[in-house]
Amino acid sequence: MTNTVPLDDSAATSAPDGAGPSTVAAALSLPTSKRRSSLAALLPSATPKLIVGLSITAAIVLWAIVGPLVVGDPNAISTAAFLHPGSHGHLLGTTQTGQDVWAQIAWGTRGSLIIGFAVGVMATVLSALFGVLGAYLGGAVDEGFALFTNIVLVIPGLPLVIVIGNYVPQDHRGLFLVAVVLAITSWAGSARVLRAVTLSLRGRDYVLASRVSGERAWRILVIEIVPNLIPVMASQFVFAIIFAILGEAGLSFLGLGASGTFTLGTILFQANQALALTQGAWWWFIPPGLVIALFGCALSLINFSIDEIINPKLRNATRSQRKKWGLTNAQIKQLEAENLK
Repeated sequence: MTNTVPLDDSAATSAPDGAGPSTVAAALSLPTSKRRSSLAALLPSATPKLIVGLSITAAIVLWAIVGPLVVGDPNAISTAAFLHPGSHGHLLGTTQTGQDVWAQIAWGTRGSLIIGFAVGVMATVLSALFGVLGAYLGGAVDEGFALFTNIVLVIPGLPLVIVIGNYVPQDHRGLFLVAVVLAITSWAGSARVLRAVTLSLRGRDYVLASRVSGERAWRILVIEIVPNLIPVMASQFVFAIIFAILGEAGLSFLGLGASGTFTLGTILFQANQALALTQGAWWWFIPPGLVIALFGCALSLINFSIDEIINPKLRNATRSQRKKWGLTNAQIKQLEAENLK
């Protein structure tokens, strides 16, 4: 059986005391509509925050996929230096060496998103391995994983990334290496959260009922525990992407980013090296910074919607949910005023 419910709704996740094989069989005989409703509880509601966040994210991801196919060569050098946006067919002007800024942003967006999603996947896998698996197995494995996680957690991330970046030759600094370095420094905090949630879920009645019924350990972990961790892991995945894109931009701005390719961070680095600010070439550094800000804002809006699944109290506190109750705007404002007291 699979009990997929909001994590904080303990009443819905607990089976009756003394649950045994008969309880498991009864749960398996639930109507399909009830199973679908439990799975629907794992999906965020269509709030304005989620719609706006998904729309901006989809637009940027689509541009990162299609953009490099329709723009010119970002490395093409010409004598048309520091052209203003819209001049001679250059939508966002040119750089100091006549390179098209619009083409650079298209390729840079793709590079930054590749790093972001790669770090998100690697950090989520590492946090699940050390957090979920260790907490479920318990004993010496859990203690060893927890000790290693705590050691990694206290190591300062940015100095470690800078040291690793300095020791790696520039010719070998590609997108994958930058992603690996950022993933190594971003998984420990998420692992601690997943460990705490897994320890809580491991003692729930429906998990104990599965053990009594003779279910295998791997099936209990995959079917009973992991589905309840999906909202938490999704939130951590989104946060890891934000961290990776901002971290890559910071490394590239310091001259420690990926070489031989374009990212939004390398565009900012080149603009800084060419003194674009003092030259008044705002079109060189503002657009890439704006793309980073918009993408980070969009992912944050999505993360807020996921938080409403993890904490049902947040879901009930949203204005959209209160409107579903049939309250007027005056009543909604009154409730919000009472919550602030």
